[in-house]
Amino acid sequence: MAFLVSDLISASARRTPEAPALLARGQRITYRELDAAVERCVRGLLALGIERQARVAVYLPKQLETVVALFGAARTGAVFVPINPILKPPQVEHILRDCNVRVLITSAERLTMLGNGLPHQCPELQDVVLVGNSAQAFADNATHKPALARQDNRPYPTRCAIHSWEQLLHTATTRPAFSVMDQEMAAILYTSGSTGKPKGVVVSHRNLVAGAESVALYLDNRPEDRLLAVLPLSFDYGLSQLTTAFTVGASAVLMDHLFARDVLATAASERITGLAAVPPLWSQLAELPWPAEIVESLRYVTNSGGTMPRTVLNKLRMTLPHTRVFLMYGLTEAFRATYLPPEQLDQRPDSIGKAIPNADVDVVRPDGTSCEPDEHGELVQRGALVALGYWNAPEATAERFRVVPNRIRELGVPEMAVWSGDTVRRDAEGYLYFVARRDEQIKTSGYRVSPTEIETVILASGQVGEVVAFGVPHATLGQAIAVMATRAQAGITPTAQVLEYCRQQLPAYMVPAHVEWLDTLPRNANGKYDRASLAQEFRERSSQ
Repeated sequence: MAFLVSDLISASARRTPEAPALLARGQRITYRELDAAVERCVRGLLALGIERQARVAVYLPKQLETVVALFGAARTGAVFVPINPILKPPQVEHILRDCNVRVLITSAERLTMLGNGLPHQCPELQDVVLVGNSAQAFADNATHKPALARQDNRPYPTRCAIHSWEQLLHTATTRPAFSVMDQEMAAILYTSGSTGKPKGVVVSHRNLVAGAESVALYLDNRPEDRLLAVLPLSFDYGLSQLTTAFTVGASAVLMDHLFARDVLATAASERITGLAAVPPLWSQLAELPWPAEIVESLRYVTNSGGTMPRTVLNKLRMTLPHTRVFLMYGLTEAFRATYLPPEQLDQRPDSIGKAIPNADVDVVRPDGTSCEPDEHGELVQRGALVALGYWNAPEATAERFRVVPNRIRELGVPEMAVWSGDTVRRDAEGYLYFVARRDEQIKTSGYRVSPTEIETVILASGQVGEVVAFGVPHATLGQAIAVMATRAQAGITPTAQVLEYCRQQLPAYMVPAHVEWLDTLPRNANGKYDRASLAQEFRERSSQ
């Protein structure tokens, strides 16, 4: 039985040591080899003097070292922080600074790209571990230097030492790993809120293990399964591909793809049995010819991160007549909430289903009482999958993680739940349907994006006077990002300059698809920008 997330690997290593655990970039390792590599990582981190519950950030593509680093940090008793490899230096710097990262595991190329993005404001950052062919040379050159040069002539923290991954794995220590219970922190996953910078969702070992066991149960995962991991491991849905595979001793195939056709090629060559994706990727895959090998081997597919368009769902079902399709809904704050059993697709293809095993989901009014069938309310989830809260954000935690009133009456003690901010309805048979988001988050390409974060970047370009960002419906992305702005200089509309600045400062999924210029931006009665009015005006302009 697994209590800690790293136990998922060690348990499978004891059951089936020679079974394949991971495939990445032509490398294959068994569960015995993966467990041994994780243990070497533990020894290396302890030799660096890592403290209990200290944060270890991993900023790498999907590769074997990434998985070893994540689970090694967890087994040590530290907290892993996976950083999406497509993020640009400003976003990486925010994460490193926000959770006071103690160790950063990355590559020499990414360290160079960060430049002065390694925050001198982060006093707990003491060690950087570099992965890759040039790591040892980079580390050797930096070993005796008291500081690394910065572009702004300020030094990096003098306590920051550079090591290679090989050095880490071959460092011996007698320090024992820390004793950690399942309710303690295992990871911090960063997700965008409705306003401002991304927030770190703190998840426990219990959250990750219970979530993996629940999902593996309803997907009927098996040791012979081969799961293709195409989603970022910084995304709870992407990390789930690893934890569910490790729960049953299945194989995970790691892949960073540029084109949808590459996904199909890998799925065919590796005889993939389980594939998880978000609606934009499914929309691309549905338009491609699927090799016969995939049609034969693919046992199930899953969708989360937004609603799969009905036309896309129909095309996939025609292409994959023997493959089970699971439509799911979840939020980082509670990992996964609901799923629709495949046998219900014909009756209710627009439903997000019912609660997953070992979770309870309710639809509630503002006062916390349960809604009647077909009455709109907020989705509230309780149980073992509910996260611990937001890192270093007590106000945001208090707003989203709250007591369920009816559980106080039943148990006599308060029970915390996560209030999703999503409006849903429940039919007479208990199946749930997504209605709308309550806040102003933009859901694009499977990501949640803060409009305020985009606005802050555009204002920093100096090319606009005022700016408002919002989401507009898009057939494949779910929502596209649109902005309306006023000119910094009369008569000049620097659309190209604004977009280029965004490409430099933001990951591709956050770059606006549309820029419109107005003389003034409307405000509501409270003096705030009237986002709803601007979005409506944009839709009307687009339809003309």
